[in-house]
Amino acid sequence: MMTSHVSETKEAPLVFVVDDDEDVRTAISELMLSVGIEAECCASTRDLIDSPLLDRAGCLVLDVRMPGSSGLDLQQYFASVGISKPIVFLTGHGDIPMSVQAMKAGAVDFLTKPVRDQTLLDAVTAGIERDIADRASARIVQEQVERYATLTPREAQVMREVALGRLNKQIAYDLGITEITVKLHRSNVMRKMQAASVGELIRAWEKLPVEVREPAPA
Repeated sequence: MMTSHVSETKEAPLVFVVDDDEDVRTAISELMLSVGIEAECCASTRDLIDSPLLDRAGCLVLDVRMPGSSGLDLQQYFASVGISKPIVFLTGHGDIPMSVQAMKAGAVDFLTKPVRDQTLLDAVTAGIERDIADRASARIVQEQVERYATLTPREAQVMREVALGRLNKQIAYDLGITEITVKLHRSNVMRKMQAASVGELIRAWEKLPVEVREPAPA
């Protein structure tokens, strides 16, 4: 029996099926629909890039060899523009070097046609789960960045010192302020970052992108 277990998300995940063979697109699309997964078919990588649905949670089932831009070309393009959509490669022409290249670049799986339905469903489910998890992590990071942006420059300095394990009296010495002032700033930081403990504050600091917490000198 074919099975598919996908975590709940506000918007149903979407699987893009990208293959220049219409019969393959139709077969995979029908397989996805048979287990309740929405599918969108594209005959080329250009059709995919132009799709207004590309931002939906989900993954790609992508043929490696197609006229024009190949599946591997698309994977490289996505990496260059910061799109982290999980990819399941499906090909009738795969070889070991090609599969190694795809997997090193982050592909979920590299499957050779013909492929068992359950094998493909398992790979697609793994891809969807990865995308949902990545999106959840990205939302958490964005929330931390937005909270960090509300700190004053001095509060940001205090947060950094606390995250580095410095004591209040050490922070006061480093910044040339009183220990009472440090405690005041520290309290404001905890409130603005919505941290209930120093441990939570440190984890929030660690989630901040390096370019945010360590900005380049002006």
